[in-house]
Amino acid sequence: MEYTINCLSILSALYFHLLLLTADGRMSHQREPMFCKVSSDNRVDLLNQHLTEVPRNLPRSTQYLDLSHNNITHLHDQDLMGLPDLCVLKITHNGLQDISPSVFQGNPKVQILNISYNALRIIPELNLPNLIILDISENLYGSYTLRKSYKDLLSLSYLALGSPQARSVHLADFAPLHEISLRKLQLGGGVELDHYEAGSLAQLPVIQDLTLKMTFCEHPEAFQSILQDLDQTKTESLTLIKFVPDLCNVSSDITDKLRNMTYLGNLTFQDTWFNSSVLAKVVCNIIQSPVKALSFLNITFAEDTDGGIKIHNIPGYNKSGNVEFLTFDTIHHYQYSFPVISINATFFSHLIILKFSGTGMSIIPCNLISALPSLQILDLSDNLLNELGFWWPVCTNSHVFPALRHLYLRNNKFENLQFTSNHTHGMKNLTVLDLSANSFKLIGKTSWPSHLSDLSLSDNTLGDAVFNYLSPYLQRVNLSHTDITALTQEALSQLPSLKSLFLSSNNINHLPPDLSAPQLEELHIDQNNINTLKENSFKGLSGLKRFKAGKNPFACTCDMYWFVTSFNKSLLIDWPSDYICSSPDEMAGMALEKYHPGWVSCTPWIQAVISQLMTLTVVSVLGFTFYIFDGAWYLRMLWVWLRVKKRGHKGADRLKNAIFKYHAFISYSQKDSEWVDNQLVPNLEAAQFSLCIHERDFVPGDWIIDNIINCVERSYKTLFVLSHNFVQSEWCNYELFFAQHRAMSIQQDSLVFILLEPIPTDSLPKKFLKLRTLLRQQTYLEWHKDERKQQVFWVSLRSMLKTADKNMVLERVAKEMTDMCPLITDTDWF
Repeated sequence: MEYTINCLSILSALYFHLLLLTADGRMSHQREPMFCKVSSDNRVDLLNQHLTEVPRNLPRSTQYLDLSHNNITHLHDQDLMGLPDLCVLKITHNGLQDISPSVFQGNPKVQILNISYNALRIIPELNLPNLIILDISENLYGSYTLRKSYKDLLSLSYLALGSPQARSVHLADFAPLHEISLRKLQLGGGVELDHYEAGSLAQLPVIQDLTLKMTFCEHPEAFQSILQDLDQTKTESLTLIKFVPDLCNVSSDITDKLRNMTYLGNLTFQDTWFNSSVLAKVVCNIIQSPVKALSFLNITFAEDTDGGIKIHNIPGYNKSGNVEFLTFDTIHHYQYSFPVISINATFFSHLIILKFSGTGMSIIPCNLISALPSLQILDLSDNLLNELGFWWPVCTNSHVFPALRHLYLRNNKFENLQFTSNHTHGMKNLTVLDLSANSFKLIGKTSWPSHLSDLSLSDNTLGDAVFNYLSPYLQRVNLSHTDITALTQEALSQLPSLKSLFLSSNNINHLPPDLSAPQLEELHIDQNNINTLKENSFKGLSGLKRFKAGKNPFACTCDMYWFVTSFNKSLLIDWPSDYICSSPDEMAGMALEKYHPGWVSCTPWIQAVISQLMTLTVVSVLGFTFYIFDGAWYLRMLWVWLRVKKRGHKGADRLKNAIFKYHAFISYSQKDSEWVDNQLVPNLEAAQFSLCIHERDFVPGDWIIDNIINCVERSYKTLFVLSHNFVQSEWCNYELFFAQHRAMSIQQDSLVFILLEPIPTDSLPKKFLKLRTLLRQQTYLEWHKDERKQQVFWVSLRSMLKTADKNMVLERVAKEMTDMCPLITDTDWF
């Protein structure tokens, strides 16, 4: 089946760089190279430091050393002596002219050496038995002859040689590598190869990947000899850089030997010039070759034949080509006209992957691509396509892309999402669609096929409404850089099959606590405006396996403490390097993994427990103190005192006319009433003293405190009968309290103490601290069983109770009481 193509810049580029370097039986006896592991602490980068020699103070533990872009012209014997663990050494772009043969004697562990882009005029001697990768390209040596020491580089796997001064390859050049398991070779300095001696590359028995950075414009026969040698070494991958120089007209068929190759599976043309006549021959030869992966990278195309490229049939060849992977990436057009290509599409019936990229293509001709029966992956990124350019109206869209599974249309000019979604129904096997970096607008209602499971709309200005334009069958959605401001449960509920969601580089400021998507396995929310990741936001994401949230302005507060200490870091793709504190100011720039606040300060339930324990402790201590110091009694006294104070304010005028009714109010314990009734009262009343006794003189019905206060106020003195019973009596305590308060406020000598039995002052309870003081400072009377002493007792007591003229006393006392009003003042009780 033949199709003639007239397309707008149809020669686009697709780079699908596939290396078919699987080891076969001939490599089974060789060991795979094991590269050293370089830690960041042992890496030294000294690029652009204007160095003229290797520094002498390098750490002895250095494993990686980069001295590129300096002015070091010589490597002397002792320059690297103090670096026994050196594994990687780069000295590029230095103008290096000379390397001492013994400079690496103290560096037996070097595995990677890059001394490219210097001024070495000879290939240096190297004594590095563990060397795996060596790059000495872009220097100034005149030949590719390797020194004898290279036969000892038994681990060498990659070698890059290249110089603009070296224009020939001889049989002896690579003789030292005959027994070496070299797998990859880069050769050439970008200039014309004048001479190639047949068999030179055939000496490399296991070479799998060859890169030739040289042109064959004047000597195409050299390239043909190289192809013959590569077929002997069973080389599988060939890259040709600057294969044909600009404005070169090759008269012969330079690539006809490709048809005779047996093992070559991957062929790449890079940075080269192709006339249409040469390219037509190259394509014909590749179709007949075993090549499966073909790439054209950064090529310049010029038409030198009428009608462009025409490949209708190949004489003597009626089969389909072997090409399965075809890449055109970045095509420059020498003429300002559209190329014309006419080709029989059946030559590419096995094509699986096709990429046209960076070509300016705006129209896909009918059936050119869509009719390829095996095409599964099509990448048309970085072009000028829109809806009508991809689905050209003059074409019939039935039976298109019969096997297509992946379609990439990134960075084109698509705008109508409704139109695009409707037309994907014609691609019956399409599962992956990339529409990122276009100019879509959310207009109309979209209709996506149920078999489409992966959709990318990243780098389009869509906003939060985009969730309403998605398919419920989607399993993987990329909405990065689409101006989304919030991820809601309502949005997730519209995607019941979703397993992977990418929301990087948006304006989301938090994850809501009600998210519920147990089927979601991967979530990316990096580079948003999220300050805090709260634990309850992840309760509904039980199936999460991969999570990316780095490069957000995290606030290092207690809200992030759980994330640092408890979140499963094995889920994090970018931990810990991309997790940095942005606030508070004192922590800005600090790695989140180093944020370690106090465990107690960031654990609310611990704070609550500690608070309760502290409260309980304080209450217990206060309670115990309250109990030890008889706090209940003092509280009652306080309440009574407040009432007395209130009473004093109300009765200020009453004191001016006060009349003392009694000589003394007797305060005693009921348990001592026998002594009071039989001894005290009869003797004092017989001496004409008027006494107030609670049993007979308290007013029935009045509050007992009021009765006590009235009796104290209406008695000239208060007589206390002290005993152990008195100390234990609650009411006696009240009576003593009011009487001593009155003594301090109005009449200093109004208290009379009778010690009925010995009471050591230190044995009194703490609430009687004032009584202790009074007993120490004032005279008190002691009751004795001796009758003679009793006579003295009565005389003394009557003397203390005697008063002058009663009216004069009353007048003096009333005046003193009036001057001292209010009755209750703020005095020290204790």
